[in-house]
Order: sequence, then structure tokens, then C-alpha cells
Amino acid sequence: MVPDDGFCALDRQECLRLLAKAPVGRVVYTRQALPAVLPVNFTLDTDTSVVLCTSAASDLVRAIDGVVVAFEADEFDAAARSGWSVVVTGRAEVVSDPREADRLGETGPRPWKPPLDPVFVRIEPEMITGRELRPTLRAASVSGARLGTGPGPGWR
Repeated sequence: MVPDDGFCALDRQECLRLLAKAPVGRVVYTRQALPAVLPVNFTLDTDTSVVLCTSAASDLVRAIDGVVVAFEADEFDAAARSGWSVVVTGRAEVVSDPREADRLGETGPRPWKPPLDPVFVRIEPEMITGRELRPTLRAASVSGARLGTGPGPGWR
């Protein structure tokens, strides 16, 4: 990153704090040898793993159970030109322990549309990275410019 470009790397604790307040994230995985991204609601479990709930028969479960995936959540304020993004990378596993599934039924995510045959999927974080975009003087000076319309301040 360029010094003073407005981006700031986030440490693990800050990443987890921000993830805990995000209502929706995106699972990034491979479907039929192509990249796929699916928005989901989720919770962070006590061990900091990402937990989501979906149908046992879903294409998502078949594609991610036992494989490494990425999970991303973010928040942006276009007017302030600020925001953050956190990526969790790790192995996704369907929760098969009945006691753990019962516990997650009480504490885990509440799907917006409850599946017929719900299962919980846990993404164990092997790597957590994040960055925050803070407003800079340069960003503020070009915020009124019409970006992408031609040469001038802020055009690229």
C-alpha cells in the first residue's frame, strides 16, 4: 500500500470486532471450477469461527464442506469515502455433532428464510485479514469531482 493512501491494515482483534457487528457476509468458493460468491447472514462463534446456517441439500454445502473457502464482510460509507473489509480464510465443515448443532440452534445465525433441513457450517479461521479506508485530505478534495469523466483531479 502507498503511504497515506487512506488504507490502514487491521489487526486480528479489530477484524473480529468488526465482523461481529456485520449483518451479512459473502462466502467465496469454487463451483464447477469457477469462482462463486454467495451472500449469507452469519454469526461469530465463541471460538471466532464463522458460522452460517443453510439447507443440508444446498449446492453451497456440497461445494464447501471440507474445503478451504474465503468469507468476506464489509461496511462502506460512500459519502464519507470510508469503510472496512475483513476476509476470513479457512476450511468449511458441516457441523455433525448433534450437541454442537443444538447449541448453535440456540446461539447461531437465524436464516432470513429458514431452510427445510437446516445444517450449520463452520469456517475455522486459518487467516484473518482486514483493512480500513479512512477519509484522507486528497479524497476530500476530489469528493466533489466527477470521477471517470475525463482528465482532472481524481480521474484515473
